[in-house]
Amino acid sequence: MSGAAKGARHFLNLSDAGGDALAAMIGDAIDRKGARQGLPKGAVDRDAPLAGRTLAMIFEKNSTRTRVSFDMAIRQLGGTSLILDGGTSQLGRGETVADTARVLSRMCDAIMIRTDDHAKIEEMARHATVPVINGLTDLSHPCQIVADLLTVIEHGLALPGSQWAWLGDGNNVLHSIIEAAGLMKFDVRIGCPEGYDPDPAFIAEAEKAGARITLSRDAATAASGADVVVTDTWISMGQSHAEEKLAAMMPYQVTEALMALAKPDAKFLHCLPAHREEEVVSAVIDGPQSLIWDEAENRLHAQKSVLLWAFGLLG
Repeated sequence: MSGAAKGARHFLNLSDAGGDALAAMIGDAIDRKGARQGLPKGAVDRDAPLAGRTLAMIFEKNSTRTRVSFDMAIRQLGGTSLILDGGTSQLGRGETVADTARVLSRMCDAIMIRTDDHAKIEEMARHATVPVINGLTDLSHPCQIVADLLTVIEHGLALPGSQWAWLGDGNNVLHSIIEAAGLMKFDVRIGCPEGYDPDPAFIAEAEKAGARITLSRDAATAASGADVVVTDTWISMGQSHAEEKLAAMMPYQVTEALMALAKPDAKFLHCLPAHREEEVVSAVIDGPQSLIWDEAENRLHAQKSVLLWAFGLLG
């Protein structure tokens, strides 16, 4: 949070909140999700904690789950949202991120941005006087991992000491998983090809906090004995050299045989959208160990708790 506007509670990475606050978010999400049983999805939570608040959502990258979950999250908490995208806002015509942050801070109560460059969200946070939330950048995806942690806890996994296996690209989602490992005291075994390793700074910080992060070029080594197996798309929006990358990634495809190396009750996660028969086969994504639909729904419940934390009402 270095350089952020004084007084604003930003959520750019999981470390901005810390382990205790992350645990509080997950607990709150479980409670609020349970309290909504039987309610229409558009109904407001009974306590309406964010009544009168408006969330500005900026999308410079395409979105389904982030867009819908944040929109529904602020509505269920009693507030409202408005959506801007790069092509139809002044950001797309050359207005600086700093100027946009200053203007939106005068008109809205919080800003969520989904963008390609993490430096943009850091600049937004430096100049905004309201909370700024990372809906995804090229560096990290913290909101997704709040939902992932919520999902496995719901299904009975105790995080401390658990073993997570990551297969494929060392990308933004993996960075946030590694960060979570340090905060919540679990271990991550990474299987990825040479040239696609995660940022070593995330590994160093997690290891400093006591997590064990291991890197392997062998998918079986990474998956063996895992409690949770995770992958993501190999070709992200805007990436080039697709054929070369796909060839490098194929040995890390999550198959039924690879899942069989994990623990018998291991869970499979994928943040979606999935490219079936690339990073994961349909038999796994639709199989009994897959939690992807719970994981997708939990984006909504997780975003609510992130918003409450950002507004100082949680943690």
